[in-house]
Amino acid sequence: MIFEQFYLGCLAHASYLIGSEGVAAVVDPQRDVQVYLDAAARLGLRIAHVIETHLHADFVSGHRELAERTGATIFLGVGSGATFPHRPVDDGSTIEFGQCRIEFLHTPGHTLESVTIVVRDRDHGPDPVAVLTGDTLFIGDVGRPDLCDTKTPAELAGLLYDSLHGKVLALPDDVLVYPAHGAGSLCGRNISADRSSTIGRERRTNYALQPMDRDKFVEMMTRDLPARPEYFQRDVDVNRHGAPTLESLPPLSAMAPQEVRARQLEGVTVLDTRPATVYAAGHVPGSLQIGLGGQFAAWAGTTIGLDRELILVAEDPAAAEESRLRLARVGIDRVQGVLDGGIAGWASAGLPLSMTAHIGVRDLHGRLAEFTVIDVRARAEWDTGHIASAQLHPLNGLRASMASLDHAAPIAVHCKGGYRSAIACSLLEAAGFQQVMNVAGGFDAWTAAGLPV
Repeated sequence: MIFEQFYLGCLAHASYLIGSEGVAAVVDPQRDVQVYLDAAARLGLRIAHVIETHLHADFVSGHRELAERTGATIFLGVGSGATFPHRPVDDGSTIEFGQCRIEFLHTPGHTLESVTIVVRDRDHGPDPVAVLTGDTLFIGDVGRPDLCDTKTPAELAGLLYDSLHGKVLALPDDVLVYPAHGAGSLCGRNISADRSSTIGRERRTNYALQPMDRDKFVEMMTRDLPARPEYFQRDVDVNRHGAPTLESLPPLSAMAPQEVRARQLEGVTVLDTRPATVYAAGHVPGSLQIGLGGQFAAWAGTTIGLDRELILVAEDPAAAEESRLRLARVGIDRVQGVLDGGIAGWASAGLPLSMTAHIGVRDLHGRLAEFTVIDVRARAEWDTGHIASAQLHPLNGLRASMASLDHAAPIAVHCKGGYRSAIACSLLEAAGFQQVMNVAGGFDAWTAAGLPV
């Protein structure tokens, strides 16, 4: 049996190809499906099966395009409401090809249609060798129970408990665990950076799988749930119908600086995808910054949404195309073009530049009384330690929570290392905050300097 994992860092998304004797199944494919076609060709496989563990909320899936290009059958859990041709699966449903046998477990909780995939390889005997858990079980965490509008989070958490303890944890301890997401995904709260685990390891170390009754689990899983990004439901709807192909999107056109400025004044959002340090030294006033070097796509979906028209500022044409692709992976398709000549072209046209100031942690510590300190990390990070005078404003909710801040007051923004705080600074500046500073090195630099927590 052939088994390959494909990991997209910008989405913390894992997808899989399973093959045997010339036939393959792809599980939870990303929107740009060429990677699976290339892998199948390299391995001498024909993709006959496309499996979704659930209707994903945090990215646009390529299941429909992959099926159309290969003739594969799409498999999805019962009750999905999907409008494209597919085969609903439930407990006991199976797929067999070559030496591989795939068995489905219906594991509602994260969503109602969620399924877990048990993989058996006859070359290794009758016992299961791996389980693909989708968003039901992560490494170090479990799926959030608030992505269904017909069930309350408490009801979903109860179903998740039943799925985990009644089905997933019934598997042998040595079965390998492969989830659909890794660290940084908004589909969980405390996901490990590891790409795989075992049932036994998760049983011992995963906080959500420790001995507790159903009521305690429900209470724990519904306490302090992070805000659900607005684009999540939109992506579910897109995935329920099947996304248009990437080739159907219009080509990325170069736009003159004066045209970009005029469109910005009309309400188009300028998105700068250059690194934060380069952006800080000079950028289009009112632009937003999300660097390609981090979880770009997820934060774009969270902070921008799917409905805005965008114009890109990028380091070079290749970065512009990569930005456009990554945006499309979360369903942001309304990209109008890219600033011709980049920021140098803007400056050469005589248009104004803005800069974002930085402050070091020791300097900040000596001047804490002068600043409103904003911590844009997640609640779980905050709970492990924070600057005493800071206010918690997680980045995924900053657009709403910034209304409580004084536009004229000096604000120092930090996250863990600087990626999210740079995004936050651009959001604040675009909203009219006048004195915003990014804390260099973030909370990591603060603790490394031995400053009080």
